[in-house]
Amino acid sequence: MEKIRKNSMEKAMFNQYLVLVIPGLIIFTIGLIIPMIMAFRYSLTSWDGMIAEKTFVGFQNYINLFKDAEFKSAWVFTIKFTLWNTVIQNVLALLFAIALDSGIKGQKIYRTAFFLPCLISSVVVGFIWLRMFTNVLPEINNILGTNIDFAFFGKSSTVLRGLLIANNWQWIGYWMLIYLAGLQSIPAELYEAAKVDGANPIKRFFNVTIPMLAPSITICIVGITTGSLKVYDLMVSSTHGGPGHASTSIIYKTYNTAINGRQYGYGSAMSITMIVVLLLVALIQVKGLRKREVQA
Repeated sequence: MEKIRKNSMEKAMFNQYLVLVIPGLIIFTIGLIIPMIMAFRYSLTSWDGMIAEKTFVGFQNYINLFKDAEFKSAWVFTIKFTLWNTVIQNVLALLFAIALDSGIKGQKIYRTAFFLPCLISSVVVGFIWLRMFTNVLPEINNILGTNIDFAFFGKSSTVLRGLLIANNWQWIGYWMLIYLAGLQSIPAELYEAAKVDGANPIKRFFNVTIPMLAPSITICIVGITTGSLKVYDLMVSSTHGGPGHASTSIIYKTYNTAINGRQYGYGSAMSITMIVVLLLVALIQVKGLRKREVQA
């Protein structure tokens, strides 16, 4: 009798789990899985998105991608942006988190001030920094009598720098809070034990803080990397992929090809390669970083 009751309870719990999971699974399937399957199907065709006829071309679109200089250039820019963004945001977010966890006065105000920019749309952030670089900062130049060149968005050699400033201004506060939560979860006893063993602040940082922050580091690195690879909104409102094609990200290139260029088949091939790269990067990072968590 007790066994039957136990089985009945387990079945009821399983049904409750299904009720919670199925709606999300349906949304995930309709919103992501089906569009991915359709995109792969379109990538095998030469379709302009207008006519009903879709000419099957096999993997010709993928072969053409390797010959497309603009596609390669977009990937080069995206990789540069991702590498710099991942390093800068992780380092500064961790440093700010440590500073705000040290008990300085007004730390709640500082936390709020750092976090607020991430609540702003990336499109708005692009407009803000476009005005900063073209109007506000040059005016400050005039007031102070200095001659600093702030035309970052206007030159191919400096546009990456300008976009990094804008993107980091927006997102550092978000990742800082994740590191801050990780710091506050580290038991104080570990630091006390390290002090007793004669460890100085630097050794305590590398031997206690960093290993204990391993889960937070995993979240931040993977989140920043995948987010940087998908950057698009910021370019739309600030550089429009220019000057020339100097700040054309892979997502921006895909959108222009598929929508503006009416090459839906070719654009779909670009999007599929982007999905594959994102999955590979995320899997490699998670696997490697999780291994470090276990070792820590």
